[in-house]
Amino acid sequence: MFSPSQEEHCAPNKEPVKYGELVVLGYNGSLPNGDRGRRKSRFALYKRPKANGVKPSTVHVISTPQASKAISCKGQHSISYTLSRNQTVVVEYTHDKDTDMFQVGRSTESPIDFVVTDTISGSQNNDETQITQSTISRFACRIVCDRSPPYTARIFAAGFDSSKNIFLGEKAAKWKNPDGHMDGLTTNGVLVMHPKGGFTEESKPGVWREISVCGDVYTLRETRSAQQRGKLVENETNVLQDGSLIDLCGATLLWRTADGLFHTPTQKHIEALRQEINAARPQCPVGLNTLAFPSINRKDVVEEKQPWAYLSCGHVHGYHNWGHRSDTEANERECPMCRTVGPYVPLWLGCEAGFYVDAGPPTHAFTPCGHVCSEKSAKYWSQIPLPHGTHAFHAACPFCATQLSGEHNCVKLIFQGPID
Repeated sequence: MFSPSQEEHCAPNKEPVKYGELVVLGYNGSLPNGDRGRRKSRFALYKRPKANGVKPSTVHVISTPQASKAISCKGQHSISYTLSRNQTVVVEYTHDKDTDMFQVGRSTESPIDFVVTDTISGSQNNDETQITQSTISRFACRIVCDRSPPYTARIFAAGFDSSKNIFLGEKAAKWKNPDGHMDGLTTNGVLVMHPKGGFTEESKPGVWREISVCGDVYTLRETRSAQQRGKLVENETNVLQDGSLIDLCGATLLWRTADGLFHTPTQKHIEALRQEINAARPQCPVGLNTLAFPSINRKDVVEEKQPWAYLSCGHVHGYHNWGHRSDTEANERECPMCRTVGPYVPLWLGCEAGFYVDAGPPTHAFTPCGHVCSEKSAKYWSQIPLPHGTHAFHAACPFCATQLSGEHNCVKLIFQGPID
């Protein structure tokens, strides 16, 4: 397994403890318009100088809105469960010196540490393609990390707003558990999937579950925002593990632990692989011109030497204009090497290192987008069902969120070396 060089990992006593990182699926190393402040494609969670976690303390059952307001204005964190017009249960939260809390959501208000917006497949996320109605909650979820080893991270639905409150209104799914504590679900829910066997080349997809406001695990509702909750899954927890996926209904995040990242290729390593493949001087078997993957910081512009591939067979060529067949789709061509008909697309190197399950050479491309990564990474993501819309699931390219298609969702590339 690839082990990063020492200069990239300073002695642990000099650096703050890293709990892990959240990486948004559908972006190839950065947001299309650049990463800015709390809005970026990747967010690292570090141990805070001072603990900011909270834990439940006093429970109040209140019959008037005024009394409810009085509690929520005390400057303490609280969760309000509105049962009816004249009954609200308010759970006060008190400071927890042993945990750090990080909040994720669409809101740009200060309690949100990581601002997430809807991912548009194909990464056509420029200012013109604004989502008219976002399905991501403003205060979507919170991740609570233990401040002492092994730095366990747990996920909970909903985040505290600027008034330090979480409100579950009359229409939200909520209930009282047998032990007496209140719990509920957010409108579109927070779904989590833990892969079986961690985040490695041997991993298999786990089962998607829904996480409640108090961090319990439930089977999925019939549809995303149905009033009726699923069944409690007693033998599963809200503890995040390396490779866990978190779906916020509009964006999906990958959780990578600090230890998992230590064994993952770095940006430098991916750049070295790019240079290595280019140094082998792959050629277009027809035009005989040398092909080269563009540098990582030019990953949006098709260049003259860029490799293109026929995705039905995997033969790699330079760009050419022939092979159109009148009886096929516009982007479908006939491969001059083997006569297979299929999509003909430019190849792009997958640059987001967090999505790689190993450090193998870039030999496989996702279909139909043409993003290239290692064989094991391509096969891993090809089998992962990601939530889509309110109740569909499909595999998607992690680098651009395009829905995958074709026989295996990815194809082995066939490069021709130089003839000399």
